[in-house]
Amino acid sequence: MPYIKQTDRENYDGHIQELVYLVNEYQEQEAQSPSGQLNYIISSLLMGVYKDTLPSYSEFNEIVGILECAKMEIYRRVVAPYENQKMKENGDI
Repeated sequence: MPYIKQTDRENYDGHIQELVYLVNEYQEQEAQSPSGQLNYIISSLLMGVYKDTLPSYSEFNEIVGILECAKMEIYRRVVAPYENQKMKENGDI
């Protein structure tokens, strides 16, 4: 879950906002999707955090689990409400 303590968030939020700004700047300048930049950032973060661990199924499973849970959180908070609104607007299947 991404719901870490407020005091822990303070360590990261400024850096995250700086990355958000940089990605948005790139998107505006290049007029294209930032998907490659986001993939690079996420991959670099995970590879940097796990670089000194011995390769193991457990470590790989943890990394994939982090990505899967982040995906599910985005779906729950952003995609599902959007889909529900479109269903109301256009009718159920």
